[in-house]
Amino acid sequence: MTQKTSHPHASPPPPQDPAETSWDFPGWGTAETIKDLGTEQVRVTHLDSGIAHKLGVWRSTAICGNDITSSCLYVTAIAAFYAGPYAPIALALVAAVLYLYRNVYAEVGTALPLNGGAYNVLLNTTTKGQASLAACLTILSYIATAVLSADAAMHYASNLIPGLPIILATIGLLGLFALLNIFGISESSVVALGIFLFHILTLTVLCFAVLPTAWAHRDILAQNWSHPLPGGAARAVFFGFSAAMLGISGFESSANFIEEQKPGVFPKTLRNMWAIVAVFNPIISVLALSLLPLAAITASPEDLLAHMGLVGSGVWLQKWVSIDAVLVLSGAVLTSYVGVTGLVRRMSLDRCLPQVLLQENKWRHTNHWIILAFFGLCASILSVSRGDLLMLGGVYTIAFLSVMGLFAIGNILLKVKRGRLPRAIRASWPSVLLALAATSTALVGNILIKPAYVRVFLLYFLSAAAIVGLMFARVQILRLILAASETFLENLRDGNIHFSRWIMTQIKEINGREVIFIAEDDTLPMLNHAAIYVLENEQNKRLRIVHTYVRESDIPPDLAKNISLIDHIYPDLRIDLLLVKGEFGPQLIEHLSRRLNVPKNYMFIGTPSDRFPHSLASLGGVRLIM
Repeated sequence: MTQKTSHPHASPPPPQDPAETSWDFPGWGTAETIKDLGTEQVRVTHLDSGIAHKLGVWRSTAICGNDITSSCLYVTAIAAFYAGPYAPIALALVAAVLYLYRNVYAEVGTALPLNGGAYNVLLNTTTKGQASLAACLTILSYIATAVLSADAAMHYASNLIPGLPIILATIGLLGLFALLNIFGISESSVVALGIFLFHILTLTVLCFAVLPTAWAHRDILAQNWSHPLPGGAARAVFFGFSAAMLGISGFESSANFIEEQKPGVFPKTLRNMWAIVAVFNPIISVLALSLLPLAAITASPEDLLAHMGLVGSGVWLQKWVSIDAVLVLSGAVLTSYVGVTGLVRRMSLDRCLPQVLLQENKWRHTNHWIILAFFGLCASILSVSRGDLLMLGGVYTIAFLSVMGLFAIGNILLKVKRGRLPRAIRASWPSVLLALAATSTALVGNILIKPAYVRVFLLYFLSAAAIVGLMFARVQILRLILAASETFLENLRDGNIHFSRWIMTQIKEINGREVIFIAEDDTLPMLNHAAIYVLENEQNKRLRIVHTYVRESDIPPDLAKNISLIDHIYPDLRIDLLLVKGEFGPQLIEHLSRRLNVPKNYMFIGTPSDRFPHSLASLGGVRLIM
């Protein structure tokens, strides 16, 4: 049963109020009561995942581990190019920074166990606009991941297929995975685990197989160590460390599918990724410097590990490493497609990107426009860079470090703004600030290495940001078009009327969607904050304040009066009151979302305390706004 009334304590506005006669005035709020929302148990749906909490430690580690461990196939050469013989030191410093980020990510993940990474944490701690900028950086990071991984995979494949045209083969690999994703073949955790275990086995065999040769030719290491470096050791370590931060790209990927992981798994994936990077990257760097002169290392950066296998143990190991590299790097390309599809879908659902991207094909129900657009961007950046590993690595590292730095900033905001939110792990203030300082230092280093790389980065980042900006400003743009049409089409009265009506319809459709804030009490500052948040972050003009109760005596006495007051303070926003009989929880949220046809990413709550009986993840994507 639904009862609808006007606000009981509201006094109607004067009839001559100009806002009430305006065509885009959303109207004054009403009050409703729902007493039959439903008590039957239904499956709680999640915004970003079909079935939540299903992956264990090893499968989760494999999915993100393939991404981060694939970087060792090219980061050793990049670190040696800038740090020379100090490359192992630079890679060890990178592992130390990653150790700090373990708790930074774990605190955010246990406090906000929702998919989306940096976009998710900033969405729940700052404005939607700022979160969208983080998402744009993440998209650029995915683009660079896919291109760099595909390019490196084809360089390793050239050891198996002599004369392979690298650029064409790279575009072909990117196109192949675009088709696979359009046909609905996404990443399987079982396949990812198989590739991951084979890759770890390959790296282990490589290290032990080349060790005798490296020991026998240890004079090469001494010669490399005595190699003079312009600017001295400190400069070499600084730039080597900055470039070597590329070796931990992929660490953020676990946060992008946290809802698919079993409880308690996420911090373990972070620990496992750190351990693998801390062990293999410095060891492989030392072995490379023991096997090959610096000139040889920097001359073949695209397939260095295969070359190490050839020199250290023979053709058999070169072929083995090349096969493994093609597999794991192809897995990183697939991860990029899956990751960017999920992120762009989420941004489109949040109306930060055009809704056309949500269109699904009829035969496989996949988001083909997202996949095809991603392929086009990857092909374009490959053409701009011409397959230059250092340029690709520079763009990738700038994007990745920016995302990582924003994650640290998100952790700080979480501590300051969401201090009451329960979390299983807490990063200390010194560790968070040190991690952010190290990331910022590496970011500056990458910019100084080659300022030209920044231009390529800005070209793609600003393009993505411009699209998001247009989405946020589309109502203002439509109003501008409407005003211009009244000036230029005033002589074409009929045409102007029809065009104006179409523009008004578009604006009404954008503004007419509603968002829901579930209020715990009738506190005026809380209600005012909710209204301001919607006005500043959403393009909706309807806010429905929902209060759940078990007994009518539990309803706050001033709730309706205070909502009516806020409604009249902000005439550009219609604020309705909805009283719902039932006990707050995942089932009530699910029933409410279905009854009102409002997606959960447009349902907000205040920050719960540590006595809150439900986990945030169990609510299926409900956002925090205060």
